[in-house]
Amino acid sequence: MVANEYFKSFELLECSTFENLAKSIDKKESDFGVMAIENSIAGSILPNYALIDEYNLYITGEHYLNINHNLMCLAGQKIDQIYEVQSHPMALLQCSKFFNNYPHIKLIESEDTALFAKKIKDEEMLGVGAIASKDASEIYNLEILYESIQTIKNNKTRFVILEKKKTNDEFNKAALKFILDHKRGSLASVLNMMSDCSLNLTKIQSLPVIQTPGKYAFFVDITFNSVDNYNKAKKIIEIIAQEFKVLGEYKIKEL
Repeated sequence: MVANEYFKSFELLECSTFENLAKSIDKKESDFGVMAIENSIAGSILPNYALIDEYNLYITGEHYLNINHNLMCLAGQKIDQIYEVQSHPMALLQCSKFFNNYPHIKLIESEDTALFAKKIKDEEMLGVGAIASKDASEIYNLEILYESIQTIKNNKTRFVILEKKKTNDEFNKAALKFILDHKRGSLASVLNMMSDCSLNLTKIQSLPVIQTPGKYAFFVDITFNSVDNYNKAKKIIEIIAQEFKVLGEYKIKEL
């Protein structure tokens, strides 16, 4: 769905995991990758930051997809006949309040939303429901029992567009990674410097540095009006950080 909205034309190569997606770009089997990075309800998909870093991929764009979760099953059933619902953990998390009203339904994590909808159709599974998109219900001929069951109706997932190298000349947003000395005030100094350079910090995440317990890598998204101010900030971070890396530079996608 994101590829359809973002690209004018393309040939789609399915990747069963996020790591397979990263490998596909790294091996130049794919020109672009479309990777989910955060959801407005469930938060960030932290392992994907690590994959982008590990495979030296470059973020060249972003796209927001409106998420509507629907409860579906084989036709002719009612909610009191459904005893089990399977879906991706994120989908279950985003719809948890809805299922509080149906304590008889057992919730089970599966690897993918649409994939389990397909399984219900292929195996003719009665008494079992899936949480998936309207498109999935149409593709697999399932009946929607309830529409838009996500807890927060304004639910968006942010995707990043990945390539093997930088391709953008014009940009006003960047994704950075840096590791600092493990001492008091080091992170505050960087954040204050970003403010002094008129950069707007829109996101910050931390992940442990596996080789060094107690040390963290910081992943930040920043926006700016002046590329000169951004370049000045980059030079300062390069000096004070133990490790510094640009993960992407691209144009902001308005919500």
